[in-house]
Amino acid sequence: MIDYKSIGSKIRKQRTARNMSQERLAELCDVGTTHISHIETGNCIPSLKVFIAILNALSCSADQLLCDELDNAELTYKTEIGSLLDDCSSHELMIITNTIQALKSSLRK
Repeated sequence: MIDYKSIGSKIRKQRTARNMSQERLAELCDVGTTHISHIETGNCIPSLKVFIAILNALSCSADQLLCDELDNAELTYKTEIGSLLDDCSSHELMIITNTIQALKSSLRK
């Protein structure tokens, strides 16, 4: 079952990361602000046309928004992890590496 709340949350995250208002996104997608709000809360399923307009307006890929629903999303997750690490200090990278190793070990038990 598709988690539209998760997809909407990812849309909101992409939009806010670009300092874009719901009004501006709605304008770029040729829909109402309320419609964007409903999509971001998962209360409305966007048409394919609106979804593509959102992707274009946010300059992101469908994989970024749909990765939780895909069977083969490893590349998307690895890319996201890499971008999260880009601005980390050596100390932060050490802590993150240790955390990932512990989590990975715990998940494989």
